[in-house]
Amino acid sequence: MYELVHVKGSSYYIQSPAKIGLVRLEGGNVCLIDSGNDKEAGRKVRQVLDANKWKLTAIYNTHSNADHIGGNKYLQAQTGCKIYAPDVECAFTRHPVLEPSFLYGGFPVKELRHKFLMAQESNAEYLTPEVIPEGWEIIPLPGHFFSMAGFRTPDNVVYLADCLSSAETLAKYQITFLYDVASYITTLEMVKTLEADAFVPAHAPTTKDISGLAQLNIDKANEIADRITGICRAPLNFEVILQKLFAELNLSMNFEQYVLVGSTVRSYLSWLKDNGRLKAYFDDNMLLWEAE
Repeated sequence: MYELVHVKGSSYYIQSPAKIGLVRLEGGNVCLIDSGNDKEAGRKVRQVLDANKWKLTAIYNTHSNADHIGGNKYLQAQTGCKIYAPDVECAFTRHPVLEPSFLYGGFPVKELRHKFLMAQESNAEYLTPEVIPEGWEIIPLPGHFFSMAGFRTPDNVVYLADCLSSAETLAKYQITFLYDVASYITTLEMVKTLEADAFVPAHAPTTKDISGLAQLNIDKANEIADRITGICRAPLNFEVILQKLFAELNLSMNFEQYVLVGSTVRSYLSWLKDNGRLKAYFDDNMLLWEAE
């Protein structure tokens, strides 16, 4: 873990639970794409930098989930590097309590206020075309989170963040975290058309052809939508829908799974209602969901 892997030219990644992109710039400078999940990840990255006598100038965060920004504060304090994050992700990066608060829908219980859902604050600035290195391209990847973005480097290497999961992850967990199902599927349809010399997803193997895995993720999203629609043959409230889905997928409930899967299920319910596959109404002061 935390080995430096060369992809092509000046483009690398550091192997970690969520791959950390590293790109060499001029004069011994480097920048990162994300920073790992915590201070310890930051220390491991610093060891890679020191071993190669590289100076870190910037971290470009793809999005603000804690496992992608957790090393920000340590690395910024150690190196003085700039940190950039796209759009609303910048606010979440500056104020990480927003993530568990958003997931829970209120002030998060203490079981959710930990490093896996709430990184340390870092001084992030907005990611814009003006702040990326020359020859880079920002690739919008909304869906998994609010304003997630990927990057194409001059080596024609594309870093895809969390826009898709590996086949093994899909088989094991079945349902992956999504904020906006419609945008997620649109993003994956776009990703299917991309060409690059290498694709580096954060949670899947590096590959030269991403189209098959993108389609697999689309198929899984549609399968989950069908499951939820089937569960809603009779009118049910959210808690019962979630309970039944956990039973079907053989998942175990805890606070983390409740907010991560629960938030995702709420997003599916919104998408299915907007597409006319579900109806929602209030009965005896309870919101019920039912298949059309």
